[in-house]
Amino acid sequence: MSGKDPKDMRPATRVTNAGRREELTGPVVNTPVWRASTHLYEKEADRKAANKTNADGGFFYGRRGAPTQWSLAEALTQIEPGAHGTVLYPSGVAAIAGALLAVLRPGDRLLMTDNAYDPSRSMATGLLKRLGITYDFFDPLDVDAYTKLFDEPVKAVWLESPGSLTMEVCDVPALAAIARENGAVSLIDNTWASSLGFAALNHGCDIAMMSLSKHVGGHSDLMMGSTSAGERWYRALRRTSQELGQVVSPDDAALAARGLRTMAIRLEQSTASALCVAEWLTEQPQVARIMCPMLPGDPGHAIWKRDFTGGCGLFSFVLASPDPNASGKLADALELFGIGYSWGGFESLVLPIFPHDHRAAMTSPTKPDAQAGARPAIRLSIGLEDTDDLIADLAQAFAKMDT
Repeated sequence: MSGKDPKDMRPATRVTNAGRREELTGPVVNTPVWRASTHLYEKEADRKAANKTNADGGFFYGRRGAPTQWSLAEALTQIEPGAHGTVLYPSGVAAIAGALLAVLRPGDRLLMTDNAYDPSRSMATGLLKRLGITYDFFDPLDVDAYTKLFDEPVKAVWLESPGSLTMEVCDVPALAAIARENGAVSLIDNTWASSLGFAALNHGCDIAMMSLSKHVGGHSDLMMGSTSAGERWYRALRRTSQELGQVVSPDDAALAARGLRTMAIRLEQSTASALCVAEWLTEQPQVARIMCPMLPGDPGHAIWKRDFTGGCGLFSFVLASPDPNASGKLADALELFGIGYSWGGFESLVLPIFPHDHRAAMTSPTKPDAQAGARPAIRLSIGLEDTDDLIADLAQAFAKMDT
């Protein structure tokens, strides 16, 4: 590959070249899969020397990785503007836990956006609570109420934009700045847009987390997560991860690296297809409201357009029917959409959702389920199928609902 630093390249070129230094890959295009628990030393002096350093690129023991994992971590660092390093985890939820445990201590207080991914919420109400860490959920669209929460000490703020299920786009730079002014660390789940669509660290966050099972993997065949940060928090993340014994398999790391190479073009296609589907849904009488920040007219569109450079295929919509079984009926009637969790793969998915069951603090006038009522909703992950076929499938499913 070119000797040019991938950080100086455009996004599509970055994901193609990142993490492909010859020291890691050798003369081949892809980094070989190093399956090894034990690393051997020529001399006892070499073992002692290795024990004094703790950085990717230095052999020590399989738990600290080898070139397969190191090249992936380096690639993710190179596509995350402002990052000093990246830590890999065996799942996205492991990355959430690892990030929060790296920052918080017993007695600390966490603020978590009320529209966070449900396992993130469960982390606050479960594991962290048991460790003596207190929490408050906040409405990410009410900046004044959020600011008042800092009247009492706050150690960390957990953000997600767009929000899980209901896709609100908050003002990340403003919320992160308020946190920093009050001595708090800002963490963000940046899985929806990825670092290609939203440069989280450059927008004021201290730690950016992603579920690599989604866009990076791209083929629904691996579980992995990551956190990227500047030097201070990267060292804390790495130390905590190693203390917890976190390690990713070299085979999964190789799959993630392969998926990374096509991520930009897959995101571009799924975003374009999602917009087409969302625009079609706005004209359907069975739909009460679309929740898609990429769509002009969405409450979060202005901030999304200001801060984001890309989107993805994930969005939601509220059904007009008050029947609590309506979303399930629609899902059952679809033929091209699989019913399942996750997203960001090549295949389209549908998931019936009830957002009002996962909220504690959302009071903003723009709250989606406040406008549409506590009606059933649908989350769609648009894959790489032909858009006309997906729309035709939705049309026939709506027709079955009406009969």
